[in-house]
Amino acid sequence: MENSWVVLALAGLLTLVLLSKFLHSPRRKQNLPPGPKPWPIAGNIHLLGSTPHRSLHELAKRYGDLMLLKFGLRNVLIASSPDMAREFLKTNDAIWASRPELAAGKYTAYNYCDMTWARYGPFWRQARRIYLNEIFNPKRLDSFEYIRIEERHNLISRLFALSGKPILLRDHLTRYTLTSISRTVLSGKYFSESPGQRSMVTLEKLQDMLDKWFLLNGVINIGDWIPWLAFLDLQGYVKQMKELHRNFDKFHNFVLDDHKANRGEKNFVPRDMVDVLLQQAEDPNLEVKLTTDCVKGLMQDLLAGGTDTSATTVEWAFYELLRQPKIMKKAQQELDLVISHDRWVQENDYTQLPYIESIIKETLRLHPVSTMLPPRIALEDCHVAGYDIPKGTILMVNTWSIGRNSQHWESPEQFIPERFEGKNIDVTGHHFALLPFGAGRRKCPGYSLGIRIIRATLANLLHGFSWRLPDGMSPEDISMEEIYGLTTHPKVALDVMTEPRLPNHLYK
Repeated sequence: MENSWVVLALAGLLTLVLLSKFLHSPRRKQNLPPGPKPWPIAGNIHLLGSTPHRSLHELAKRYGDLMLLKFGLRNVLIASSPDMAREFLKTNDAIWASRPELAAGKYTAYNYCDMTWARYGPFWRQARRIYLNEIFNPKRLDSFEYIRIEERHNLISRLFALSGKPILLRDHLTRYTLTSISRTVLSGKYFSESPGQRSMVTLEKLQDMLDKWFLLNGVINIGDWIPWLAFLDLQGYVKQMKELHRNFDKFHNFVLDDHKANRGEKNFVPRDMVDVLLQQAEDPNLEVKLTTDCVKGLMQDLLAGGTDTSATTVEWAFYELLRQPKIMKKAQQELDLVISHDRWVQENDYTQLPYIESIIKETLRLHPVSTMLPPRIALEDCHVAGYDIPKGTILMVNTWSIGRNSQHWESPEQFIPERFEGKNIDVTGHHFALLPFGAGRRKCPGYSLGIRIIRATLANLLHGFSWRLPDGMSPEDISMEEIYGLTTHPKVALDVMTEPRLPNHLYK
């Protein structure tokens, strides 16, 4: 018995010695990417200005294409080159397929129940399958083309009526994309366009809600990075997110109630994307049940993504073309040769309009829809580009910086559509020097609809009108300042003037 106690005592002593040695032995030093020295608590947040993509672009010049920063208490990787983007979005895509849990996803996306902020897992995979197979498949997109044609012609008619007068380009583009996408997603507009109409919201109110959604989904919210300060909501962002959620939720409930009331019809056939989502929600074989909140979150993504990205890209294209009228003239010469003056451009004409396509690609290079791709988070420890990356590290890909990478683009700051001529560079995520819609598992699933709208809108506006700046304004006066958010817009809206180029009967 005494011997047993001696053995146990020796075993305990040996365990303590080994444990002490383990705890005090130096751990293997991690080889982390370079980056600026962080301040206590705040980290490197103080280095981010009002346009973080530009601030990070300048930091990358000093610390390299892959750098590690501290946002508060959290590690944040910044990838700023095509090679680094490929490492994370292709080679190690599975490890980086999830999203961090930020306030925007909680409060504006039904507790991460949408495509943008959903964690990587069964719900996200199922939602993506529904988007790709049921909503954004080519057959369904073709079936909605008549809506895009009608609303595009309404836009053209409005501009024709205002010929020779200064117009605010942004207002006309956002009205067109919002009405077009609303009819595609919801079957109706569900908003009033004039004082005499009665509806749930006005056009201006709904557009304001969408603008706030994109802004709040891109902000650097202190509470996300220093959690113990979250309850203070120092910047007031969470309060704004909650208010925005309440407004959107009222709108979504109204739309869903209206759609559910119509589903009782005999031999009902889905008329729009919301009907498709409701039909999928009734499928008993789904791996993850689509709750009402999930349907709202996915519906909100469709409405927001389809409206903002297309209008913003076309707007940036005109900013660049009005600064370089020779490029606009060359594009119109292509349109005159291929389309002639007796019809409008159709969506399937784009293969015959390579210079228009080059203008779109060059616009997306210099002005990507998301200057910083939505953040990802490492699901496990990994080794990338010779560096040790701990689990839980957040990744941000600076597509704005990638588009200005001098190793991949000659004269990267200049708008030169000709750089794409004769080159097989697409925008679908296969060429990592041009990533307007992302790449890998989290690539935007609605890019195919977005690019259709961008192509047809830009081509028809150039085909149908001559464009110029108001009297007294020169190309050098065009402001290229930006407003940062989940998407990045021109800060100063542009006044322009138009004159018709085609026979008058085509505008009626």
